Amino acid sequence: MRLPLIAPADLSDDQKPLYADMKQGIGSDFNAFITIAPDGSREAGALMGPWNPWLHEPRIGGAVWELTKAMTMEATLPDPVRQIAILVTGAHFDAAYEIYAHVAGAEKDRIEDSKLATLVSGSRPEGLSKEEGIAYDVAFALVNGGVLPEPVYRLAVASFGQHGANELIYLVGLYALVSMTLNGFNVPLPEKD
Repeated sequence: MRLPLIAPADLSDDQKPLYADMKQGIGSDFNAFITIAPDGSREAGALMGPWNPWLHEPRIGGAVWELTKAMTMEATLPDPVRQIAILVTGAHFDAAYEIYAHVAGAEKDRIEDSKLATLVSGSRPEGLSKEEGIAYDVAFALVNGGVLPEPVYRLAVASFGQHGANELIYLVGLYALVSMTLNGFNVPLPEKD
């Protein structure tokens, strides 16, 4: 880890409101995995995952957090579709914390272990629903570079509507940014008990 966790007592005046907002959002929307350093640890109460690097740069981190909230709180795509796209992105960038967090989310959404194992290995699992398959194809094409192929784009619009297709593209972009944050700052997985 390249940036130390920031315990609540060590937050600057610029960091305090962002910490409070992120902690509240994390508590309500990201509860399938560990996001806060446990009591009894040296950094008890510190935010983990991508939230810690964002706290180190409150102006930039705050902007990324606002985008994250918008993409989460105003989501219209079904959760399994979102998780597939996020896991394809995280697997492409080998972002350990993102994979850890969204496997937990996908398990909560009852995506089978065999599908999850195949996704995080970087392959397309068998048995995806039509919508999940489209999410996989969009995310896979985008993270591998270049313009999203026209047939894939048209299928996303036909299946999710223009707004849903837009949301899917933005979601992949957001989680590419999250992956870069995690990998750039070498953010570790939480320690297991």
